[in-house]
Amino acid sequence: MDWTGNNLYFSNMNVRSDHIQNFALFGDHGDLPDVVHVETIEARSRLHDWEFTPHRHAGLHQILLIRRGGGAASLDGASHRLSDMKIANVPIGIVHGYRFDIGTEGDVVTLAAEMLDDSLRRSEGLRPVLSRPAVFDAPDAVLDTIAGITRTFASRSFGRAQILRSLSGLLLGQIAQTLADGQDPETETRPALLTRFETLVEARFRDHLSVAGYAERLNVSPTHLSRICRAATGRPASRLIEERLIREARRNLVYTNLPVSTIAYELGFDDPAYFSRVFARATGLSPRAFRDSR
Repeated sequence: MDWTGNNLYFSNMNVRSDHIQNFALFGDHGDLPDVVHVETIEARSRLHDWEFTPHRHAGLHQILLIRRGGGAASLDGASHRLSDMKIANVPIGIVHGYRFDIGTEGDVVTLAAEMLDDSLRRSEGLRPVLSRPAVFDAPDAVLDTIAGITRTFASRSFGRAQILRSLSGLLLGQIAQTLADGQDPETETRPALLTRFETLVEARFRDHLSVAGYAERLNVSPTHLSRICRAATGRPASRLIEERLIREARRNLVYTNLPVSTIAYELGFDDPAYFSRVFARATGLSPRAFRDSR
């Protein structure tokens, strides 16, 4: 299940607009990658004059490695200088843009939200750390892991998917460790309420709580919760709740042979037909059609 160019992080990003562009996996039936995607910075930068205006990704976490060259990055409104052997951590939903020096070389490792859901255990506390945008010096261990991901991604050898899953999980752990250790990070912390909300959604999305239900548990008003979510991610709280539920459905449809009805019940739906309608509204395909398209 390789990605096409239309799903890569540089697609159409130099289009000028009065609004922040929101490039997302959500809602595109052909977007779920096998494990991870890797491409070079220069491959697409050359096509777009080395500049990409501010945009965000609803379902992608990206890690950029500048091997040679530099430029500037805007991460959630903060400016960062890019130079040789710098890493940029770009979390899901963060508004970001780039202006690369001509000839800059490097790699972009892109992980779908499904990958993070599978890899990160809530009890270990990595997700809040990884949700901070940052630019920092690349540790040798991270360079080695990215090199391994790049080599494996380009291969078609036996065990490729398992190796990519393991290396991607290792990379997430190394990035989180570097940020937590304070190894020259230039970070901007996301709103604490958003982190608390995301943690609660992760624990309760199968319960189908309303925005008001989440807000009550967070001791805020539904309006305030949605305002914070929209400001930080470009989507209201209701959309984030639905995205998490649909993401789980998509993963079950792709990676298991469970009947659609069983998936519906496991996700907290009393009526499989209603689940199918919700899924189709969110993705444009019925659950069976989505599974058949993989």
